[in-house]
Amino acid sequence: MRKLAIWMLLLTITDVAHARPDVRTMTCAQAKALVQQNGSVVMTTGKYTYERYVAGQAYCERPYVKRRAWIVTKDTSECLVGYRCVDRPPRFLGRDD
Repeated sequence: MRKLAIWMLLLTITDVAHARPDVRTMTCAQAKALVQQNGSVVMTTGKYTYERYVAGQAYCERPYVKRRAWIVTKDTSECLVGYRCVDRPPRFLGRDD
């Protein structure tokens, strides 16, 4: 029974990885549209890499803020696909607390 559970878990993980869209096979317009239609999308960016892209600040949890996300797609090396959620920069640079 335990072997069956492990096998099912591995099968599920494999299916999820294959379901992730690959920006390397998409045009810039397709990648942008996917982000806009879904609001938030995790996409494959390389052989072993992936990233989450969002349509706007509403898809970033606090304390994260949106930052423009440029990606490489099938038809261009600079596609503004949407945004990434990143840590908020410090308010006072150079301050030692």
